[in-house]
Amino acid sequence: MSATVQSVLGPLRPDQLGFTLMHEHVMVAASGLYQAYPDLLGRGPEARAIEALKKAKAAGIDTILDATTFDLGRHAPLLKAVAAGSGVNIINVTGWWLDVPRFMQGLGPRQLAREFVRDLTEGFRGTEIRAGMLKCAADFEGVTRPLETMARAVAIAHRETGAPIMVHSHPASQLARRQIAIFREEGVDLTRVKIDHSNDTTDTEYLQWILDQGCYLGLDRYPGRITSANMRTVTLKRLIDMGYGDRLCPSHDCICLHLHNEREDGSIPEQHAYFDHNPDQYLYIHRKVIPQLQAMGTTDAQIRTLFVDNPRRFLFGAAGA
Repeated sequence: MSATVQSVLGPLRPDQLGFTLMHEHVMVAASGLYQAYPDLLGRGPEARAIEALKKAKAAGIDTILDATTFDLGRHAPLLKAVAAGSGVNIINVTGWWLDVPRFMQGLGPRQLAREFVRDLTEGFRGTEIRAGMLKCAADFEGVTRPLETMARAVAIAHRETGAPIMVHSHPASQLARRQIAIFREEGVDLTRVKIDHSNDTTDTEYLQWILDQGCYLGLDRYPGRITSANMRTVTLKRLIDMGYGDRLCPSHDCICLHLHNEREDGSIPEQHAYFDHNPDQYLYIHRKVIPQLQAMGTTDAQIRTLFVDNPRRFLFGAAGA
């Protein structure tokens, strides 16, 4: 496996990763919106993102995995500026989320894989900023034909580069069973796959099945909506006690910058709706989840495994062991 992983500022060694949150977002928007209509993101978006990540760095967060693909509005120069200004390592992804436009639905997996490989090995177009990881997605609609094409493209790019894969999934429908079947057909190393949003369920039998395939679990929606924050942590502790603590990656799915939606009276709020839901932003786990885990009897060594050892092993493979 690679001895380095690409961040938006360049390669990182395993010892540079530190405390890592494995599924976050600096910004979520439409593709191209930051360049064309930045005022829709509120006042001074770059400065606000830097300030939020400075607070995270001061609390001991060293690295975040930014899960923002092209269709989620990725703007690589923004990520580079925020990483440089905050001191937090940012690792970005290539691949695709759920928004496959009509005009792209005739493209084949090998075509798309070539583009994803270029993002990993050369950089996003017009920049020297390289992706460090792959992403694909499906949700309650299931693995539709366009999303299956994206999943197979990601699998091909993984085979060519060895890059790990994060997977947006829908645990209520046990969608990972189909997603993992596609990866098996494509010859993916399942130990380099992380099935995300897995703490939207408390069904440990299903989560154990995913783990038993060799995958990691992204327990990355905090505080979350579908399942209470308390039950998310109860499920996390249960999986640790079941012996799976070495393949769990808790995170928030925090969105720092998003559209500020106009109110009925025509006013624009200072913060977007996701901030109202989680004003702690990247610090919720530090402030709420880790103390709850400690109260449940989780050791400091086990917490270090979740946030330091597991991200390093997943991102670097054998080189990070």
